[in-house]
Amino acid sequence: MSERPWIELFPGVHRRRIALTDRIYQMEVRLAAGSHVPLHSHPEDQVAYVVSGWLRFQVGEEIIDATAGRSVAIPGDTPHAVWTIEDTLAIDTFSPPRTDYLQVDGD
Repeated sequence: MSERPWIELFPGVHRRRIALTDRIYQMEVRLAAGSHVPLHSHPEDQVAYVVSGWLRFQVGEEIIDATAGRSVAIPGDTPHAVWTIEDTLAIDTFSPPRTDYLQVDGD
């Protein structure tokens, strides 16, 4: 089985699904230094784990710097944004799975 393709979310931000069950959706995210995920929210809970690099999160009113080995939990419907300080590899897990991502994944 070949690896899933990378999908651009925003300039410099790409994702690739790595796991899926009825209750979770997990993906790798590559973020280039200087890229930005604008303020948004979604109903799914999210946990972001930084494998390498440095991200600055806004979660609600809180600002959180996350470097390698740190995770950030984002409750569903909470406004959040991300700024990439250094090239970063992260793992994002959503529960329940994001149907909008599944539609783009094509299965």
